[in-house]
Amino acid sequence: MKTSIGKITTLVIALHAGALLTTSAFASTLYQNVKGYTFDKNERLITFDSVLIKNGKVADIGTNLTSSAAEKIDGQGKVMLPGLIDGHAHFMGLGINLLQVNVRGIKSAELTAQKAAQYAQLNPKLQWITGRGWNQELWDNKQFPTARDLDKYIDTKPVVLKRVDGHAVWLNTKAMALAGITSETVSPKGGEIIKDINGEPTGVLIDNAENLVWSKMPSQNASQQSLAFDKANEHLLSLGITSVHDAGIDHDTYHYFKQQQAENKIKVRLYAMLGASDPHLETMLNKGVVQDQQDKLFIRSVKIYGDGALGSRGAALLEPYQDAPQKKGLLVTQPDKLRTLYNQIFSKGFQINIHAIGDRANQIALNEFQHAYADFPLAPKLRNRIEHAQVVHIDDIPRFKELAVLPSMQPTHATSDKNMAENRIGKKRLKGAYAWQTFLKQGSKVVSGSDFPVELANPFFGIHAAVTRQDRDNQPEAGWLSHESLTVEQALKSFTLDAAYGGHQERVLGSLEKGKWADFILVDQDIMTIDKKDIWKTQVIETWIAGKLMYSK
Repeated sequence: MKTSIGKITTLVIALHAGALLTTSAFASTLYQNVKGYTFDKNERLITFDSVLIKNGKVADIGTNLTSSAAEKIDGQGKVMLPGLIDGHAHFMGLGINLLQVNVRGIKSAELTAQKAAQYAQLNPKLQWITGRGWNQELWDNKQFPTARDLDKYIDTKPVVLKRVDGHAVWLNTKAMALAGITSETVSPKGGEIIKDINGEPTGVLIDNAENLVWSKMPSQNASQQSLAFDKANEHLLSLGITSVHDAGIDHDTYHYFKQQQAENKIKVRLYAMLGASDPHLETMLNKGVVQDQQDKLFIRSVKIYGDGALGSRGAALLEPYQDAPQKKGLLVTQPDKLRTLYNQIFSKGFQINIHAIGDRANQIALNEFQHAYADFPLAPKLRNRIEHAQVVHIDDIPRFKELAVLPSMQPTHATSDKNMAENRIGKKRLKGAYAWQTFLKQGSKVVSGSDFPVELANPFFGIHAAVTRQDRDNQPEAGWLSHESLTVEQALKSFTLDAAYGGHQERVLGSLEKGKWADFILVDQDIMTIDKKDIWKTQVIETWIAGKLMYSK
């Protein structure tokens, strides 16, 4: 059926006036007059000015393309990039976070407690007050908070606030009482109940100890789950993220994602990792790989937690913390359990993605890969990953390449940790820390992400951090450990093609090549040519997935 010129004009005007359109009257679309960047089949950066889209996929790409049958859109010289992929994040965690009190960046425990109390007053129907984002490293005393700090402002309702990294929670006395935490409560394996000199719990729980309070909290209802899902989709589309590697889903989320896929409600593509600690892991593995024809949902990997985080001193180290000589971190999953998990997961043909931040956790993870490969010779082809690979012993870095293990890293972690990391581990251990360029030089592909909601989801913050090794205040001036910085091209590739590779999806995602899904974004500045310090300011104008406009500013 032919469409009139008037309808075409109306559609184009609507596109550029901010209308959110997800369907087109045409079978094909020719997007012209753009300043485009993508990677070719040889993984080289190329430029183009037009792309032809048919049935949601790239039909052609190049210069001055023409098509009489296609809807034509004038890009007005704007910059086009492949859709950005976040290689490590927590999709539903982001959605839930957007529904809770945000205490990120607050400069004291007192101000944090005040904000939680204000949130409780504004939401009187809530039974529990929950939130995320506190970071004692931003406070003058740099000390963990206490229940008393919260009790001063809110003591009639239980309060549970996650640390920014998610590896510690801060409770008020009401929440501790409901969780049954007393001086007699013993810290679980792989976790710690922080106690004062008198043996009384202070209100902070580390890693596996968090489960003491989670088990007492009301479960999320269907409407909250749906709202969180929608919030996450909307937020990510506005940032130019077209695909997310969700680092650990439970059994309920597994079924929820499958339901959303069946009802065609997934907008941002999901590469979801099964949570290794879920009691239904074996059942989910036995159901096999999940992949729909539209590549909206792909499940073929398992996320294992090796250790905790550096900020809460839960990252497992080979030698003690420099600023806490009595501590060496926590192994959230014990080595004997790791061996069982590796065998269980590899026997089903699933990829292993293991969280390891400290050098001990990384070494153990590599040792277990090496051991398991003897029994599962095809396992190296699964593109197994170490999530974070944050502090690695210098002798263990080459083992990533030898064992075909991908480092999955988050650039903004470095710029967030720069004022804390050396205090935690000392200068010597920094030689193997946040070592992106070292990994690339040895031939490892680096899968980049944000770890949202630990960090903000904006991928241009990540590209900026990777390139400058600076925070968004341009500090430090010369960049932190600047010898490990990436070029803009390398950073873009790690958020697109290499991230797709880490999810076995480089044949369908990650670049604008013929036959791949037409996932792309238009942005307001050329990240290849502008001053590097301004990359983080990049704004997304449009986000397209499978040839459909999903967001317009």
